Amino acid sequence: MPGKQDFVERPYRITLSCVLVNEDMDQYQEELLGQAREFNQKALAEIYDTYSTDLYGYALRLLGDPATAEDCVAETFSRFLKALHTGKGPKTQLKAYLYRIAHNWIVDFYRSSPQQCLSLEESPDPANTIRVEDQVDHKILARQLRAALFQLTPDQRQVIMLVFLEGWRKAEVAAALGKPVSAVKSLQHRALNSLRKILGLTDQEAKNEAIQKFARFTT
Repeated sequence: MPGKQDFVERPYRITLSCVLVNEDMDQYQEELLGQAREFNQKALAEIYDTYSTDLYGYALRLLGDPATAEDCVAETFSRFLKALHTGKGPKTQLKAYLYRIAHNWIVDFYRSSPQQCLSLEESPDPANTIRVEDQVDHKILARQLRAALFQLTPDQRQVIMLVFLEGWRKAEVAAALGKPVSAVKSLQHRALNSLRKILGLTDQEAKNEAIQKFARFTT
């Protein structure tokens, strides 16, 4: 079966399975998990190919450093493999399980290196289509928003990231957090109110615009 190096050395790419509709994706994840629990090499490789790119983008937005984001992805799949080896790991909701591992790794990273949360390294340069004279403002905004996100609770931060930046359904977020959908809605409401106060925004439109800019300029 592929070990950690097999996961690390695979290029980040998205397979056609990523465009499946939500209902088919749930069945697809369950089938993949069933094969992965039997250590089917093709299934394990497909899991990596399907989820590594989005996991990397998620980690990069929160960490602001490509190398650290790659470490997060590598460790996420390493922990997934270890769970399978011990007869543990998810039986359903594979994507939610992987994102929960990644999020916990990021939380642990900042707890062990609190100075990192204060420095908030800049993300890579935006796409060349952005006017040069705007790039400094965009980077400042990205730093401000990343700093604001880390003033939220871990659960609030993950809800904002998954709902607004990753485009997840609330049911998917609930699975990732291990909470009911009603709790996710409550976390989102409190998180948005906190961001409004932290960023000095006065209305919902400005608040959502800031979050969308963060999504655009931190990828």
